[in-house]
Amino acid sequence: MRTLVALLTAVAMTSGVVASAAAEDVPQHRLTVRGSAFVDEYGREVVLRGFNVSGETKLAENGFLPFANAADARRSAQSMRALTGANAVRFPIAWAGTQPVRGPVNTPYLAALTEQLKAFLDAGFTVLPDFHQDLFSRYLFNRGSWYTGDGAPKWVVDLGGYPAESCGICAHWGQNITQNGAVQDATKDFWHNARGVQDEFVGQAVQTMTYLRTNLSAAQFAGIAGMDPYNEPFAGRYDSGQDSKAWEQNVLWPFFERFRDAMDAAGWQDKPAFVEPNMFWNANISFQLHPGGFQDTGVMGPRYVFNTHFYDQLAQSGVFMPGKAGDGQYSADFATVRDRAAALGTTAIVTEFGHPMTGYTSDKTPTVDKAMYQALDSRVPGADWWRRPAQSGPVLSATQWQWDIYSGRHHELMNDNPDKVKTDGDAWNGEDFSSARTADDGSVQLRQDARLLDRLYPAAVAGHTLAFTYEDRSRDGTRTLTWNAVPSTLPATSALVGPGRYGVLVWQGTALGAPTELHVPAGMNPTVVTDVASVTRAGDRLQLAATPGLHFALVAEPAAAPTPAQLAAVRAELAAWAATAVQ
Repeated sequence: MRTLVALLTAVAMTSGVVASAAAEDVPQHRLTVRGSAFVDEYGREVVLRGFNVSGETKLAENGFLPFANAADARRSAQSMRALTGANAVRFPIAWAGTQPVRGPVNTPYLAALTEQLKAFLDAGFTVLPDFHQDLFSRYLFNRGSWYTGDGAPKWVVDLGGYPAESCGICAHWGQNITQNGAVQDATKDFWHNARGVQDEFVGQAVQTMTYLRTNLSAAQFAGIAGMDPYNEPFAGRYDSGQDSKAWEQNVLWPFFERFRDAMDAAGWQDKPAFVEPNMFWNANISFQLHPGGFQDTGVMGPRYVFNTHFYDQLAQSGVFMPGKAGDGQYSADFATVRDRAAALGTTAIVTEFGHPMTGYTSDKTPTVDKAMYQALDSRVPGADWWRRPAQSGPVLSATQWQWDIYSGRHHELMNDNPDKVKTDGDAWNGEDFSSARTADDGSVQLRQDARLLDRLYPAAVAGHTLAFTYEDRSRDGTRTLTWNAVPSTLPATSALVGPGRYGVLVWQGTALGAPTELHVPAGMNPTVVTDVASVTRAGDRLQLAATPGLHFALVAEPAAAPTPAQLAAVRAELAAWAATAVQ
């Protein structure tokens, strides 16, 4: 097999590339928000890519912790880095764990949580803690229920005296949000601070964030991105005469401002709040859409991040989208995310997306997930990308739901019922989303195509990204999915790329103290064609020297080592294309 050094040496004959075999872990950076981007301490634009770890927090089997122990957390972090090149995780926290009784926080829970957080921070991940809830609380549901929830502790539910829960004829657990009276009442009570429950939540959040700050080292705390105050908010029931936009403006946004103050009180002043709009603001089934996205909030600015989720409800229904996803399937959906963040004066992140791994719509998963990653990379469909790269927009940060090393190996007593032990999938409301599993030999393995999950992406750009695309050539069964072929107008580039994976980054460079870095998938021996004078490799990163000016880089894996003449032709072709395509 050709070595990276040999390939880069060949490229150096036309592109000035120097190879380095030195490997190092991805450094941990202190992130802030500048305009439409996360930036690190060098001023580089940063893209976060990774997973949620894990839905185990929604289960009681390990005390509402993401992992059974810190060793499992380390095993998860190591495997995620090796198998996917991820640099970020969203880390759910359960209110039921932090405050199981009214009053002070549960220090043993926080101590265990902190040790599990450290496993990812010490491995170089950026970590986003998330106060997670679904259907408000598991304690709203009876022992024989078809469904369960997560989030609030039992004492909160006991205060409410809620009616017996019932979803009626519900085909999906999410219907409980708008059809289960107990869930609706408890959720509305929280937003209206009935019996002081919101006060208690904010109070425990201050204690939790203070504990984390004081029990992490300064270097570890630097790796905390911020805080996600509340997962998938919804009104429960709107007040009389209130619509979804008014609820966001008059109820949800004041809560986030209050939480922002709580972050400041806990010593998190320099970290943004990752705030989520009404969870149905971007539903792609019309009768589930509740317009929102903080349309009346005004400019949030850099102390907030526009934080949203996206699932294809049409595809998951099995009825409204009978076929599979294709090129550009979600370009408009993710373009809307970019546009809302721009209007709010901040950056965006998609902290949940994905599609079920099993079940009657799982045949769509390879195409749905590929199309989602495609739309995260660029707002332009693959068929149009080479013609309209300047319209790509920011590369979106994102964390896929989910990474669960216990997938299919749970032992969860659903609603504490010993006669309803859940082991399959995520062990929660019939879901099965994990991209990973633990094999019989104890190793962590992927459940999805590695070409889909281990992606080329611009982890840090010294300057401003103008356009990016990645053709992963992932597979749907035995069929290779190619949605972004190099056009015939670029014959030398097309011939070099051939049937292999490739990515293109175009950026306006600046002279910073650190280089532009792209994550390179495992097993990819890249040929790099660029106008940048110096390219090295450190571990799984390609590093391109930080210099002013318009730059381009093609990262490809040709079937045969290219000749100097071929490389020169590709470089000239791309230079001419970039000079006009992104202006």
